[in-house]
Amino acid sequence: MSVVIVIPARFQSSRYPGKPLVELTGADGQARSLIRRSWDAAMAVTGADRVIVATDDARIADHAAGFGAEVAMTSTACRNGTERCAEVLAQLPARPEVIVNLQGDAPLTPAWFVEDLVAGLDAAPGAEVATPVLRCSGAMRADLMADRAAGRVGGTTAVFGADRGALYFSKEVIPFVPHEVAPDDPSPVFHHVGVYAYRPDALAAYPTWPEGALERLEGLEQLRFLEQARRVLCVEVDARGRQFWELNNPSDVPRLESMMRQMGMA
Repeated sequence: MSVVIVIPARFQSSRYPGKPLVELTGADGQARSLIRRSWDAAMAVTGADRVIVATDDARIADHAAGFGAEVAMTSTACRNGTERCAEVLAQLPARPEVIVNLQGDAPLTPAWFVEDLVAGLDAAPGAEVATPVLRCSGAMRADLMADRAAGRVGGTTAVFGADRGALYFSKEVIPFVPHEVAPDDPSPVFHHVGVYAYRPDALAAYPTWPEGALERLEGLEQLRFLEQARRVLCVEVDARGRQFWELNNPSDVPRLESMMRQMGMA
């Protein structure tokens, strides 16, 4: 399959302005920007034909071009990363079979998450969008619960049916679990990994749909597909011992740096 990976990045984040240019120090003591680390993660994916950083900000564009990334300029009217990916799709001379949205705040995304995601979409012809989900351990669920208790918007959780079709995504920790889960035990909560694989027709249609009430309330772009009764496939991925977290808030910087040191990531 022909696959193009797009990394949407904007400077004016409401929760963390300038986030793509924030530097993270790895296990080797070297500091690299979040967008650079996200680009490195994308470049490690096997089977991708192109990796494109999509932005509306000259500071991000210049920085990305400086480390060798292909850059596509998009409009300031994009309301989220999916709309930004749709603008990139419209700029391509030929439509790829799959467009992957690797969000620029998830530099710890292993290559196999994306590879398994593309394979999952390929194997499910009825799905228009696919996204990875990672089963939370008791400890990971506790981290999500702690963020919410502190009033922070942390990771997103997903619930899905027997056919793996998404039922809902939320910034709350769902489903409700009426008992404690030991730190090393698997929980019934799935962390949504911020990556999407789209079929081009679905991606091209997305900006033409109105923003839905649930999307607006949760601030989750993927809910627009569900509100339009489009099937979103949840592909369970295996962390293989790797830690995973997105950079959502300034307090996540030391958390990610600690994880990179523990995993020996440069």
